[in-house]
Amino acid sequence: MNQDLVRQQLRQRARELVPVLRERAEQAAQMGRLPEETIADFHEAGFFRILQPARWQGLELEPKDFFEVQMTLAEGCMSSAWVLGVVAIHNWQLALFDDRAAQDVWGQDTSVLISSSYMPVGKVERVEGGFRLSGRWGFSSGSKHCQWAFLGAMVPPAEPGGAPDYRTFLVPRSDYQILDNWNVMGLEGTGSHDVLVEGAFVPEYRTHRAVDGFMQQSPGNAVNTSPLYRLPFGQIFVRAVSSSAIGALQGAVDHFIAHNKARVAVNDGRKMLQDPAAQSALANAMVCVDECRIVLLRNFELMLDNARAGTPLDMQARVKMRYDSALVADRCAKAAGELMFNSGASTIFRGHPINRAFRDIHTGRAHVANSPAKYAWNLGGVSMGQDTTDFFL
Repeated sequence: MNQDLVRQQLRQRARELVPVLRERAEQAAQMGRLPEETIADFHEAGFFRILQPARWQGLELEPKDFFEVQMTLAEGCMSSAWVLGVVAIHNWQLALFDDRAAQDVWGQDTSVLISSSYMPVGKVERVEGGFRLSGRWGFSSGSKHCQWAFLGAMVPPAEPGGAPDYRTFLVPRSDYQILDNWNVMGLEGTGSHDVLVEGAFVPEYRTHRAVDGFMQQSPGNAVNTSPLYRLPFGQIFVRAVSSSAIGALQGAVDHFIAHNKARVAVNDGRKMLQDPAAQSALANAMVCVDECRIVLLRNFELMLDNARAGTPLDMQARVKMRYDSALVADRCAKAAGELMFNSGASTIFRGHPINRAFRDIHTGRAHVANSPAKYAWNLGGVSMGQDTTDFFL
């Protein structure tokens, strides 16, 4: 099928689902996970397949196509968009593994999903043919909808004095427990529970070395040859946990306009559309959405251009893009706060759409990838000649 037509259909279906997801948002929050109907809608629309390899019945499109869909869905429900973002990105990352790993996951069913927690907390023992993995990982979004998990751990050096090796381990659902502990102020529907593994064997081929992703030379590139799979892993994943904030803020902007353009303040009878503070809050939020979206799309176009040319991104560009991503949730959280504080007392109720956007965006801001300070320091230092302190780039 023509790719432009596929892109158009994906965006149209995402737009159609916005009011549906908005209606389901409270149900997702109460359940602590997405309704099965939402996961089914995402499967039917092909959203999980946008970055999946074509050889595994994926669409193998571009990052901009995926993130446009994610941002649109977040206008209705940020929890739903967050889960899609994190889980669907794994279909891209699996293409970086040795192809035997993809055969394990998709050999019988190419719609199987993977959750994750990249926290480097796993305990690893080298054994014949692979590793013995144990540990407890937090924040595995969408875990109850998935049959496999990516889990992070440091592999001890093979030789004394060697450097530890950060890897992602691919583990089947039969080898881990999901510990139901998701009780939070926002993004309640993401079901980001803890995952427990006790001595599971993981073959060598079901691990992915971070250094391979950084160097853009992963084992899966032997069969997945598209430039899409030559993009740096760190740059892809961080956008999965920041970009839904852009769509959630757009949803809050839309509701702010609808809620306030005809509203009259109860206490002084003033029309809200004439309130300078409300006008400024709206203007700032609109500009925030526009700027964050433009930078996201520009950066991915630059990354793809380099990948197509076979030219690695230089360190300065990687560090700058990393900071660009980390800024998103912080900027959106501040803009959402301005909208909430200029929408009247009704926004203190949890069911208010702006209240939900405020809580969801602030919760997403708490993700380690969305805390901009250390990435700002790194960018400033690298720009003045210092070596990078961050290699998740």
